[in-house]
Amino acid sequence: MRHMLLDSPDLGRRVHVWQYGEVGRPLIVFPSNAGVAHEWHAGGMIDALGPLMAAGRLKIYCPESNVSRSFSGEGSVDSRMAHHAAYERFVLNTLVPFIRADCQLPAVRMVAAGCSVGALYSSLFALKFPEVFGGVLGLSGTYSGSKHFHGASSAELYFNDPLAFLPNLHGAALERVRRLTHFTVVVGRGAHEHGCIRETVGLASLLKQKGIPHHLALWGEDSSHTYPWWQKQARHYLGQLF
Repeated sequence: MRHMLLDSPDLGRRVHVWQYGEVGRPLIVFPSNAGVAHEWHAGGMIDALGPLMAAGRLKIYCPESNVSRSFSGEGSVDSRMAHHAAYERFVLNTLVPFIRADCQLPAVRMVAAGCSVGALYSSLFALKFPEVFGGVLGLSGTYSGSKHFHGASSAELYFNDPLAFLPNLHGAALERVRRLTHFTVVVGRGAHEHGCIRETVGLASLLKQKGIPHHLALWGEDSSHTYPWWQKQARHYLGQLF
């Protein structure tokens, strides 16, 4: 386990990143609404994935996000989307090159994972940058970026809402995603999952319509919007992806 502060010219500050595991393919975990880098550790997710790391199958990188200034923030839609764009550049310009150097794999592709709004981040990176992100694991995902903006709209918000732009994705941009990435989207049918069921099934339906490789998993009514269930789901599906 390592804690790092990565200098980000795009964000104008240092960014907290936690790293777990010694060798293996890289997994980037995007946090949920709190946006904190240690979220998966605090939620027991890292311990749950210990056997995969011990077997040298994956290394986990958990960056913080600036969700509190973008999707969960206040202010104009343009200002909040500018903050998200800066975070996107941090991931592409700073975090991904750091991970590739750290893994000594200069062209390795990432898998992105996240719970709740972290699944939104993961899906956006894979849909927009499939050459970098070859897989997604979304757990109890919320995929409507626009719902955080109370009816406001903009071109930038449109392109950061998979449920909005996926229906119109076509041509070379669609072929890149079809060829290069795979989605696994998982949701339970128990407590506090109702909205996530709707958005997860909605995303899977669009992925199917567009011919994008994916797997939709609906867990039972005992499966709730909580870390004990996400631990089980992450262990099961990441065991297949890595």
